[in-house]
Amino acid sequence: MGSHVIDSLLFQDQFSTKRMREIFSDENMVQKWLDVEAALAEVQADMGIIPEKAAREISRKARTDLMDFVEMKRQVDITGHPIVPLLRCLKNVCDDNAAEYSHWGATTQDIMDTGMILQVREAYGEILQKSKALYAKLCDMAKKHRDLVMAGRTHGQHALPITLGYKIAVWAAELLRDIERLEQCSQRLFMGQFSGAVGTIASLGSEGLEVQRRLMDRLKLAMPPISWHSSRDTIAEFICVLGILTSTLGKMANEVATLQKTECGELEEPFAMGKVGSSTMPHKRNPMYSEGVVSLSKNIRSTVPLAIECMVGEHERDMRPWQAEWEFIGRVCCMTDAALKESLHIFTDLIVRPEHIEENLYKLHGLMLSEAIMMDMGKRIGRQEAHEIVYEAAMEAFEKNLPFKDVLLKDERVLRNFEVAEIDSILDPHKYTGLAGEFVDRVIGAKASS
Repeated sequence: MGSHVIDSLLFQDQFSTKRMREIFSDENMVQKWLDVEAALAEVQADMGIIPEKAAREISRKARTDLMDFVEMKRQVDITGHPIVPLLRCLKNVCDDNAAEYSHWGATTQDIMDTGMILQVREAYGEILQKSKALYAKLCDMAKKHRDLVMAGRTHGQHALPITLGYKIAVWAAELLRDIERLEQCSQRLFMGQFSGAVGTIASLGSEGLEVQRRLMDRLKLAMPPISWHSSRDTIAEFICVLGILTSTLGKMANEVATLQKTECGELEEPFAMGKVGSSTMPHKRNPMYSEGVVSLSKNIRSTVPLAIECMVGEHERDMRPWQAEWEFIGRVCCMTDAALKESLHIFTDLIVRPEHIEENLYKLHGLMLSEAIMMDMGKRIGRQEAHEIVYEAAMEAFEKNLPFKDVLLKDERVLRNFEVAEIDSILDPHKYTGLAGEFVDRVIGAKASS
């Protein structure tokens, strides 16, 4: 039974994914530590620093299936240390005392930081792939609904007509920037750590930099210009980028939930028989997937300040901020992947209701086109005077719940400048979407790098 939703048998797939749980499992974490230890031994054997026979044995035995996790846990409880128990267990399975040459010149944080980066690199691949798939889906939807006219809203009120394609293209453009942020931060994030006790690699003398270079080459990680034991900015940046990415997802999902309200009914998240909205109201079709994405985005966003807080430590190394990362890096990656998975589900099978969209265009009985009337009138009598005339008519129409056209036609100043047919044409919402379609074309013409 899990003590956290990510580990809960009932809720784990709402707050994470199977693949992400595997990436941040104890087994994969320990394997990454062993991968670093094995690569270090191989590099040092190549350089003649440790015996080649010992390095071969370390590499053969650096496998989690050979590690006694129960014994490791017992020793962690005694020592309070994460890597010393690993090294002892490795020694127990290596022949000819080979493990005496493991961890040569390294410090615990070297192994754990580099192992963590290897885990994050796997997680990043999942997150980036899903982000690009979602971007492609949004572009397809924006193209499909390029010219489906709907009410644009500002401050929760009908404003001017837009198209559904335009709304979705705004999301797609934002998501593309999120993808660019992910790719840009990866250039700084995937950097290994091997620098010894205080970052100077003093234990290996003049050979230290060459060991570091070869180790990073073997692990396919960037070479750090200097130790980052006490510099957690790249981790903080990654969490910030995930916070921004999932805020985009949360905004999109929130819009679906809002437009699914009974009074609106323009969009609906995917529905299939068997999905239950309420234990007491059988009719309910609640936007639970969308609400879940919003909740995930809130949890992730709330961790961003903690990640930035962890940049502040003391001297050359400090467990206080570093240990906090052990908890939130995996959690944020798990929740981000879950938010992307649910978003792909929502927008792959999103239900669009054109009849409700069309009906809602006329909720204000023409008032949504007040700008169009004002701008056309402004060309004839001046913009400010036109604003005053249209404002008076709009307020009367709103207060008395009258058709905007009828109120306009009572005003002699309007009749002097317009034919009735002109007003009918101007008040057609399908003719006042501006460059919505062109903006859609611009967005879907952009490409996420492969």
